[in-house]
Amino acid sequence: MSDTSTGPAADERAQQTRQLLGLLGAARSGLPTLAVISGGRGMGKTRLVESLLRAGTAPQGDRRGPASHMTAGQDATVLRAAGAAAEQHIPFGMVEQLLAQHNAGPRGHAGSPGTVSEFGDRLLALIDTVTAPGHVLILCVSDIQLADAASLRVLLYALRRAGQLPMLTILTLDPEPDHPADRPERNRELPERNEALEGLLRFPGAHTIVLGALTPAEVQAMWRAGPGHGLSMPAARALVDHTGGDPSLVRSLLAEFPQSAWYANHDSLPAPASCVASTAAALKQLSADAMALTQAAAVLGRCSQLSVAVELAGIKDAVAAVDSAAAAGLLRLSTAEAETRLEFPLPVLRSAVYQHLGPALRSELHTAASRIMASEAQRLRHRAAAALLPDAVLSAELEAAAEGFAAQGAWRPAAEAYTQAARLHPQPAARESLVIRTVDAMLGAGDLARALTALDTLDSFAPGPLSDAVRGYLAILRGRPAQADALLQKAWTAVDPATAPETAAGICQRQVLHALARFHGRDLVMWAERARQLAAPDSPAAVEARAIEGLGLGAMGRIDEAQLSYRNESGQLWQGAQRMRRDMGKGWLDLALDNVETARDTLAGAASTDFAHGSQRIALWAQGWLARADFALGAWDDALRTVQSAASAQEESGMELLRPLIHWTGAQIHAIRGDWDAAAGHLEQGAAPADSYPVMLLPYCLAQAQVAETKADYDGVLRALVPVLRMPRTTGIDEPGFWPWQDHYANALVMTGRVDEADAFLVPLEQLAGQRAHRSTLARLAYVRGRIHAASGDLDAARTSFLGGLRQLDGLPLPYARARVKFAYGQSFRRAGKRREAATMLAEARDLFEVLGARAYVERCSREMRASGVPSGAGSRGAPRAGALSRPEPGRPSSVPAPLLAAVPHAELTEQEKAVADLVAAGSSNKEAAAELYVSVKTVQYHLTRIYAKFNVTSRSGLAAVYSGVSEQPGEDRNQASPQ
Repeated sequence: MSDTSTGPAADERAQQTRQLLGLLGAARSGLPTLAVISGGRGMGKTRLVESLLRAGTAPQGDRRGPASHMTAGQDATVLRAAGAAAEQHIPFGMVEQLLAQHNAGPRGHAGSPGTVSEFGDRLLALIDTVTAPGHVLILCVSDIQLADAASLRVLLYALRRAGQLPMLTILTLDPEPDHPADRPERNRELPERNEALEGLLRFPGAHTIVLGALTPAEVQAMWRAGPGHGLSMPAARALVDHTGGDPSLVRSLLAEFPQSAWYANHDSLPAPASCVASTAAALKQLSADAMALTQAAAVLGRCSQLSVAVELAGIKDAVAAVDSAAAAGLLRLSTAEAETRLEFPLPVLRSAVYQHLGPALRSELHTAASRIMASEAQRLRHRAAAALLPDAVLSAELEAAAEGFAAQGAWRPAAEAYTQAARLHPQPAARESLVIRTVDAMLGAGDLARALTALDTLDSFAPGPLSDAVRGYLAILRGRPAQADALLQKAWTAVDPATAPETAAGICQRQVLHALARFHGRDLVMWAERARQLAAPDSPAAVEARAIEGLGLGAMGRIDEAQLSYRNESGQLWQGAQRMRRDMGKGWLDLALDNVETARDTLAGAASTDFAHGSQRIALWAQGWLARADFALGAWDDALRTVQSAASAQEESGMELLRPLIHWTGAQIHAIRGDWDAAAGHLEQGAAPADSYPVMLLPYCLAQAQVAETKADYDGVLRALVPVLRMPRTTGIDEPGFWPWQDHYANALVMTGRVDEADAFLVPLEQLAGQRAHRSTLARLAYVRGRIHAASGDLDAARTSFLGGLRQLDGLPLPYARARVKFAYGQSFRRAGKRREAATMLAEARDLFEVLGARAYVERCSREMRASGVPSGAGSRGAPRAGALSRPEPGRPSSVPAPLLAAVPHAELTEQEKAVADLVAAGSSNKEAAAELYVSVKTVQYHLTRIYAKFNVTSRSGLAAVYSGVSEQPGEDRNQASPQ
């Protein structure tokens, strides 16, 4: 297909068109500009040039597309030429194309005698002629790599002497051209031509625009969506994988097929008509054996064993057949694995060959394949593909296979088997049931995009409990609790467990997931018990219920029973996806019970990114908690890698239920490291509406609170946790270890002066944590209790609380939790006037934070140490000074010129005044500075009065003008709540 073909897709290279328009604007202003557009065949080089010419030369009032913002006017002259492999031996052939368009000088035939300077001067004269005042020249040379050497030298000669003329030169280049290599004259000219070409490509100021394969985001932008939704990311990614990102193929597919085509099984994605036609032509040029081998390979899939393909094709000379098909670009051979394999370079080529076969030949080959395949599953798949008419017996076999896959938790192959069983069943009622089970299996696999496309089909069926349960399941994964609750209750009311126990058990299992999403332990255990009573022990409903039931028991505080449930299950021979489910539940419970290292190992096994035979939903749950385990252990880089991988998979799946959990860890780590933009990005991506499930709101609110706490924005912490306070507190959200929000809230109450409220809030939580003997929760609550004692002046009790909290953490691999307790201890005692004791604790906290890379807290510790009157460079291990007045790190520029640094009278400020000046100059209000330094607002005002006098300023802005940039704070204070 031509680069310039059109279709229903928008310009896929809009960004590059804007870039060219910018270069054209520079040329209009009298600055000669050279653009080199590089890309392989089909990458859209010609289309991009045409897009520029349409946008950049349209009459006034007729600008379209990306150039609508540019100045209009018919002020451009276009000269065009193209290199050609057949004319590379003709001197000056390409430049004659340019000159002929305006009859520039005496014209001879191409290849007429002359010199580079003569032709160059003729070209310059032409350029002078067409670049009259108010006019711009666009000089386009396509396939510059195929131009003759003399013309390349002429073009280079002219560009070097063009001067300040309004001219944009555009060269298109194929880095890997197809051209004959057997011409002696071409070989003689090759060094000279390459030298001239290199001179053009490296011309001073040249702008290179590389056109590679399209990205999924670019494909999304291409779709001209009518009414309804645009192209989803999974569909765009499927198109890129299918075509290799070839723009011409993508445009054709978008033009010829409906959007729903891109949510089908990847093995059944279509090929455009142009690709089928070109592939058919290539097949006709092959030998009979090569054609038979290519057709057999297409029936077997994109990749197949060479021996199986040869047997199916019925050929003897496999080497010659492979060689012929490979030379035509249809197949390639791979010997990298244990067996020799055939594969198509692109899935779309396999689809083109498969479509060209026709129904009769496809059926014949699939039938033959069903006789030679090794496994029963493969034989059944080919039998189904060969069948064109309803077949009750074959449908029953496929249904049984689907149920077998489902029993293993392998939902993807289950969905495909159910699909074929539905297609071949002769009875409409049974076919409807199979379609519903197909959608249920798609949801089990986490393939929401395909499931959503099937909703219209479900709408045409009579309502029933199975259909309602599937819709409820979809509502759960999309994070819609009210809708899910209504559908599941309707399904349960309509089903008769006595006559339809399997359907009833399936509804119970959906209720288990619904209860987990609500984090309602009692309901989860109740529905799990019902599912186990109704279903066979090895059925998917019973297995998944047992895998999750332990979490419900844990949320109810029945810890021994929860652990026992997983110990009992571990004795069973669970394999594959079912083991993933058990390990996800056990790993989450271990994490909640402070068995962090065990949890990390268990969750890593359940977080596999290979979803071919499992459940993406389970893997994403496991990845979300794996990131939390790595965070607790201090392995923050590992945690961020897990977040990045899970976020990509979650976006593609469309499962909104897990989005906040995944982004929680990313937001917290980036905030602690002082990367506020990245933290804000994760907060935005992990946002949950107010009517979301608790397992969505809890991580989102916690992420907001933890980011605010890192900035010392304690009012922000309280605001962030308001939705959590409104949740039912008896369902499990206060059970120690599961959702650690309580200490953040209580700490913020203390820091905003609401000490009595913090005390009342803490008491029942301390009692519950004591009953459970949950060490990390006792430590987290102990540091808040220490703050409360310190605020009321009982320093002995405060010291006992802080040290008790640290003892609870002894032996637990929780470095960040330990650093937080030490920080609270030091900050509280600094305010109480125990400066030396405070400085010791703050130095130890700073050392821990420094090891973790928690830059924001390293800075806060240093400010606290200065405010205590102890030099911030004095640490428990001689750590380098990291405070606001420290020198820049090697290689790190200071934001203040050296003379200004020298002019600031640091020596005249006390340590407390320096700490206040740091915060106020960075934009903090008096209230925010007071909260950060744990002093009263009046104390801040007192210090500010003295600071103003010492700097001879009268306002906060005046202080910022002379003090700005002295500190090396991260952006925390600039991003705090608005100054009051």
